[in-house]
This record gives sequence, C-alpha cells and structure tokens, in this order.
Amino acid sequence: MDTYIQFASEALWWILMLSLPALAASVIVGLTASLLQALTQVQEQTLVFVPKLIATVLALMLSAGWMLTQLLSLTRKAFDLIPLVGRGM
Repeated sequence: MDTYIQFASEALWWILMLSLPALAASVIVGLTASLLQALTQVQEQTLVFVPKLIATVLALMLSAGWMLTQLLSLTRKAFDLIPLVGRGM
C-alpha cells in the first residue's frame, strides 16, 4: 500500500512540474501586460489575452520534449506496479 501512496505522491508532483512552464509563461506575460496597461492607462482586456495565449503555446512547444520524457517515465513506473496489484505487495 505504501508503494501506491508513494506513486500517487510522485504523480502529483509531476503534475505540478509539468504545468509549471505554461503557467509561468502566462503569469509573466500577464503581469507585464498589466503593468503596461497601468502605465498607459489603457484598460482593454483583449490586449492581454492574445500575448498570454501565444506565450503559453510557445512554452508548451519548447518544453514538449521534456514533458514527454517525464510522462513516459511515470507511465513506465505505473506499468511496473501492475503485477504487484494482485499480490497485495
């Protein structure tokens, strides 16, 4: 049972790590755009949406290889645990 809990904990950690590049890009661009809007006093919401979308897509494209490697590693660990399910570990 401890192995399952350890695997679930590791999976949650990787969910956080894999979402970090997209979230960080979105937050950085959003804060920059908000600062520029505050400085210029232009309060248009659509001006923030497109740059955030582009930055998020670029971050996902740049980190896709790393993400795939990490997901494959986690999937292999999950498949390695399958034989232990019936035995009760």
